[in-house]
Amino acid sequence: MPTPLPKTTRAPRRDAAENREAIITAAATVFRRDPESSLDAVAAEAGLSRRALYGHFASRDQLLAELLTRGAARISAALAGVHDDDPRIHLALVGAALWQEVQQMRVLAQLAVHGPLERTVAEALLPVRSSVRDAVRRGVDDGCFRPDIPVESIARLVEEAAIAVLDEAVRSDLDEESGRRLVMSVGLSVAGLSWRETDALLDSLDLPAASRTTTSTPTTPEAHTA
Repeated sequence: MPTPLPKTTRAPRRDAAENREAIITAAATVFRRDPESSLDAVAAEAGLSRRALYGHFASRDQLLAELLTRGAARISAALAGVHDDDPRIHLALVGAALWQEVQQMRVLAQLAVHGPLERTVAEALLPVRSSVRDAVRRGVDDGCFRPDIPVESIARLVEEAAIAVLDEAVRSDLDEESGRRLVMSVGLSVAGLSWRETDALLDSLDLPAASRTTTSTPTTPEAHTA
């Protein structure tokens, strides 16, 4: 009896891989316009048939999960280089970078942090949470953040505050700059800064349209006005 040949895993065809990327790109466009859009609308945007789309994604939820997981991974990558020696500025820059990534996909970002898809993106967002905890821990140790609440609790409250800003941004249709400043402000306020301290600190940060990524700066706001 002849020995059967070992099974080999065939690499996906190039057009199949390209179609999958086209579907994901189309989904981002379509769901940004209307988060309740159907898969038919996504297929039409991608220039593919429904059958071709279902060959890659069996349901709308499956496609949304893929889109949101990629978005969460992109957010984590964008925050990988965010750091400042001043924990207040570090926390503000995390908020600015986060807003920069989600502000054009606000409603989809809401789906990522509310409801059944929250667990889908939780692992991809671990680096974001770690960065927030690091800033909070350093701030408490330095005496610039409130010491009366455990670090883990403050970090979670900062995260919840950022989610609340996202909800408010969708509800009130905040412009990009207003949303970015608000997400930085509430995070710092939760961490223990007064509104005057927060305003002074943010006014001292000459942020460009795209968020800064790496800095090494003195710890006083006045040092950033030069």
